[in-house]
Amino acid sequence: MITNLFHPLLALIFAPLMRGIINKTKAFFAGRLGPPLLQPYYDLKKLLKKGCVYSKTTGFVFVLAPVAGVALCVLCLLFLPCGNLPALISFQGDLIFIVYLLGIMRFLTVLAAMDTGSAFEGMGASREVAFSALAEPTMLFGLAALARKAESFSLTPMMHRITAEVWLTDAPTLAMVIAGLLLVFLAENSRIPVDDPATHLELTMIHEVMILDHSGVDLGFIEYASALKMWILGSLIIGLAVPIRSGIIWADIFSVLVGLIALAILVGVIESIMARFRMRLVPQLLIGACIFSIIGFLVQ
Repeated sequence: MITNLFHPLLALIFAPLMRGIINKTKAFFAGRLGPPLLQPYYDLKKLLKKGCVYSKTTGFVFVLAPVAGVALCVLCLLFLPCGNLPALISFQGDLIFIVYLLGIMRFLTVLAAMDTGSAFEGMGASREVAFSALAEPTMLFGLAALARKAESFSLTPMMHRITAEVWLTDAPTLAMVIAGLLLVFLAENSRIPVDDPATHLELTMIHEVMILDHSGVDLGFIEYASALKMWILGSLIIGLAVPIRSGIIWADIFSVLVGLIALAILVGVIESIMARFRMRLVPQLLIGACIFSIIGFLVQ
């Protein structure tokens, strides 16, 4: 059980580092020095030292959502395997349970945005819900394709059965699923080409507009939960793309860390060479991701 805690502990410590790697990659392509690699940690430390300001129109949901977001992400980490290491908690259907936990996290964030009574945040909440309605089926179809291939609805045995030998025989299926999950990864984490986390333009904001009224510790919890969510979705992709199941603890953990670093660099490259899509094109992108997952489910 102690070894099974390694992955959740690594995620809690190193999840914000993925954002630092993305920012460094973007700065490299722009010919700038960029912020320090540990800047996300400095920002979290600064936010956790500040107090919170609450509007008179907000209720308990506004206060609950940031803390619940972190708690739900930590709960998701308990179901994620790492290489050949099993998850701390595993049961049949846990892969669907993870999707529901992430959905609850999004639902609370949307409720908190609407709780402010701001039409501006309500606009962002409506966009978030509309796009998530297209992203969640992509993730479910992708996981269903993997469950069908591994003949298991539990994430740990499913990941353990996706080996290099399986890639040799079922590469098209796995490639389609990874392509769909990668697009979901960009959408769920508000990255280009779906959203730009650095923008504050009214007509283009999605996730950022929903947290404009949060401050201090609450904003720190939201940023930390977003980093954990990036780690969770990234671990699913790396578990498929890097099928290293050595059985050696340090080797499995090292392979996952290297894979997540490579994924963060890839996101930075994508954001450096692409522009943000127009809002009306985002549904088409997510529908395309869903088609990838459906084809992966059908092609066996």
